[in-house]
Amino acid sequence: MVTATDQLVSLHEWLGVVDGSLTTLATIHYNLFLGSLLRLDPRRTIDLLPFTRLWQYGTALITELGYGNNAAELETTATYRTETDTFVLHTPSPGAQKFMPNTGPAGGPKSGLVAARLIVRDQDCGVFLFLVPLRDGQGPLPGIRVRPLSEIPGSAVDHAITSFDQVGLPRTALLAGDHADLTTEGAFHSTLGSRRRRFLRSIQRVTAGKLCLSAAALAGARACLTISVRYAHRRHTFAPASRTAVPVFDYRCHQTRLLGVTARAYAATFLLRETTRCCAGPDNTGTAEAEVLVAAAKGWITWQSRDIVVESRERCGAQGLLSANRIVDLLTPIESTITAEGDNLVIWTKAGADMLIGRGYSPPPPPAARTGPLTDCAFLLDLLVRHELYCHQYARSRLSRPSAGPMERWNHAVNPALDLVDAYAARRAAQAFLAAADRVGDDATRRLLEQLFQLFALQRLAPHAGLLLADGHLTAEAVRDLAPAVDRVSAALAPDALALVEAFAIPDTILQAPIATGGYEAAYDDPQGPWQQPAPLG
Repeated sequence: MVTATDQLVSLHEWLGVVDGSLTTLATIHYNLFLGSLLRLDPRRTIDLLPFTRLWQYGTALITELGYGNNAAELETTATYRTETDTFVLHTPSPGAQKFMPNTGPAGGPKSGLVAARLIVRDQDCGVFLFLVPLRDGQGPLPGIRVRPLSEIPGSAVDHAITSFDQVGLPRTALLAGDHADLTTEGAFHSTLGSRRRRFLRSIQRVTAGKLCLSAAALAGARACLTISVRYAHRRHTFAPASRTAVPVFDYRCHQTRLLGVTARAYAATFLLRETTRCCAGPDNTGTAEAEVLVAAAKGWITWQSRDIVVESRERCGAQGLLSANRIVDLLTPIESTITAEGDNLVIWTKAGADMLIGRGYSPPPPPAARTGPLTDCAFLLDLLVRHELYCHQYARSRLSRPSAGPMERWNHAVNPALDLVDAYAARRAAQAFLAAADRVGDDATRRLLEQLFQLFALQRLAPHAGLLLADGHLTAEAVRDLAPAVDRVSAALAPDALALVEAFAIPDTILQAPIATGGYEAAYDDPQGPWQQPAPLG
């Protein structure tokens, strides 16, 4: 069954290949703005037609200049006036200015969901979202100040810094959802006792946004990889002890690098599909398990995407630096996804803390003790599980060290906790990879995917071989064979490299990179060049 989350993620996958700025605008308007309105206005009191028809653009103003990672403590206030049954929206300090929303003039009339602290009878009721008209065709509305920020290279989004000076709002501006209520007499009630939980409920669409941005980043990475692998088969260089030129992809050093990131692209894709499936239901996105999985997947996928693009760019040489070949232009939007909807390091830090206390995470059961060849997919998966269990045990041991205070105690454990999140994401990606291969009916295709999984697992395990050897999970002979095994698997996969990237199914009309086509030299042809002139007589 295809859900709305599936459709939204698919939209971002296609947009991520086409235009990074459009992807940013789409995720803000459709996910953060419209998604929050649908969730927080259960009685459908707001007319959505102007936004669904794009007569008005919707944006979100949550982060403040002084409050990025701890947005629950933001300062913007919305004070309820019982005598007029209205709210007064105000920015009380420089640090309370809304940082980076796209509230500039591009796109015409705009409204925004503004995160503000609800004040009722001098009582702080927590942070809620308020629907605020921001600008019409002439500019910002009265009391709203919008100042453009400096440009982000490669982005056309009109980011700005925005503040409010005693802006009046009607009662309908408050989006309390089904978890809070405010009477006309000024009595506030909420089913959630914690102000932090009220804020997290209000911004719950950020979870879906993490999936959307992961999809966009990964789509851009797959496009870059397709360009690079194609070009590697067309770009020629010398062959040792021969006057014959060969494609650069014939060199094993090129194969292991490009096929290695191809394997990671497949693993990240399968992890995205599995995470989307696990979180697609309306009752799943708010669970602790879903929060940990989405946070781990978002960081892992977007970081992998950047690595894939950087490797693809380098393998294309100088051609990879040209905007015409698209790779460098796809990198900036991926950098944005690493920061947007939660900075990766921050959300991994929170996920690591949750995992160490057992919130939303249980360690996988230890595999049965056994050995196997480095071509045994089940054995390789067991080793990934072993590494995750080690990371969990080590991080917990660091957390229990004697410390002078809570900050020092956490600093003992934070980096091992990040290693745990990384190991967890990689193990979930590996499981999703093998599950996808098992679902394939064609034997040859299934074997190809299993070989690609082997390459992913071998390169993933190589940095941890010493620990696996020390704990008796790998033999010394197997450790010595890891690098040769990578070469062997790469050599076996090399004839199918083009087929592996063609499976991403990106049409040339969307890819639009000259070096990804057979006749890319024609893009540089000069009609007036001397080779175009007829040969002189005699």
